[in-house]
Amino acid sequence: MPDYSASSMGSLLVFIHGIGGPRDAERERAGWIAALVEGARRAGHSAVAATLSASVDIRFVDYSDLMASAGAQGFGGEILDDEADFLCGLVATLLDELAEDADDQPTRRAITEARAQLSGEGGQGVGAPVRMLGAALTATLQIPGLRRASQWASGLRLLGALAQVGRYLRRGELEDGCTLDERVRARVLAALPPDRSAVVVAHSLGSVVAFEALHAHSGPVSLLVTLGSPLTTAAVVLHRVRPTPLRTPLTVERWLNFWDRDDIVVARPKLDRRIAANAFGVLPVSNRVDSDGVWVHTATKYLAQPAVAGPIVEAYHG
Repeated sequence: MPDYSASSMGSLLVFIHGIGGPRDAERERAGWIAALVEGARRAGHSAVAATLSASVDIRFVDYSDLMASAGAQGFGGEILDDEADFLCGLVATLLDELAEDADDQPTRRAITEARAQLSGEGGQGVGAPVRMLGAALTATLQIPGLRRASQWASGLRLLGALAQVGRYLRRGELEDGCTLDERVRARVLAALPPDRSAVVVAHSLGSVVAFEALHAHSGPVSLLVTLGSPLTTAAVVLHRVRPTPLRTPLTVERWLNFWDRDDIVVARPKLDRRIAANAFGVLPVSNRVDSDGVWVHTATKYLAQPAVAGPIVEAYHG
């Protein structure tokens, strides 16, 4: 567990990562800050940007070691029946949402092929769910926008990443009397002292973790930013998130949600329709960003966007 005792008593900026393999927390923290500096400068905050790299009040919550058995380098093992059901539902929902934007023949063709694979192309026997899901995701990655922007070279690699969402939401894997999801949230809460205001930036699966953890946090959160979030993916993620009924955590004073059309992990902007306001009327506000090049799901791609970085540095230094 990191030692947070060196921080001052001002506002905190807390980063929470998402799906992926094992991480070097210090290097990741530096990379996220560098992307935020770029975005802040592009947003017209050059003076503030110059101070970010030296700040001791920017924390990076790393829980990747807890998720190490299902990393981004591939997925060739077996999955439990309930995990297979979850992943099939998640992929089917992602395809439905992609179909809403399908305005060209190659995209429609890729979605049709992915749905065919998901219906049982993998056959029977050991490893059949993995083969079926991998084939469906491989077909999905042929959608033109995703093919250009994806950081996953194959459906199996993407499956390994998506499986982490299922592992967290399964609420299992007991150790020392705590489930995996409880241990992950404990890392977040340890970085958020109740007597200090915080800006929380959560990416991908980290947005689910942050949403749940902040319901147990009593300190003020001046801004919650979610990036590339699968939080409200209907029927699969949405119905497993706690606590219910779903509402903005009480101490969150503002919530901005950013999504990219070419980010396969992202649920479309429906947070404000599926999550109720907290007692102070705070609802998530979704905004689309458009990143160039590949690997659009990475947090650094989002943070380098001025529309994302601007509100973060304004709240952090506000």
